[in-house]
Amino acid sequence: MMSVQTGLALFFGTVAVIEDLRSRTISNWTTLGAMAAGVLYHVVTGGWAGLGSSLLGLIVGFLAFLVFYLLGGMGGGDIKLMAGFGAILGGAVASGQAAIFAAAVGGMLALAVLGFRWLRAVARRQAISGSPFIPYAPAITAGAWLTLLARS
Repeated sequence: MMSVQTGLALFFGTVAVIEDLRSRTISNWTTLGAMAAGVLYHVVTGGWAGLGSSLLGLIVGFLAFLVFYLLGGMGGGDIKLMAGFGAILGGAVASGQAAIFAAAVGGMLALAVLGFRWLRAVARRQAISGSPFIPYAPAITAGAWLTLLARS
């Protein structure tokens, strides 16, 4: 049987990926909803300690990719989504682990997209085209899901 925590991660991750792939944005309803649901889950299951754990995960998740946002390489929705997953996962270690997994998946995704664009450009005998940015919600979601899988 699926845990509530896993269900929250699946729900918010799926919604975020769909939004990011469709519109290249992740709504505040999704990111703030993930934060609120994560905090509520941990308060109900762990009381004050759960609240602290969830808030710590939220902060670590937010800070994990903040430098990339400040440098213009990542959107605000991505930062808030990572914070939401941090709240759902709870704790600095789980949130940090999810960020590391997300970075690894994101790197592989970026290489795949660049490789595809290069092959398409070679086949068409054109310069490489397309936005240099890729939707990052799939990588962040995969990072959170991999963390849950590793912890189970």
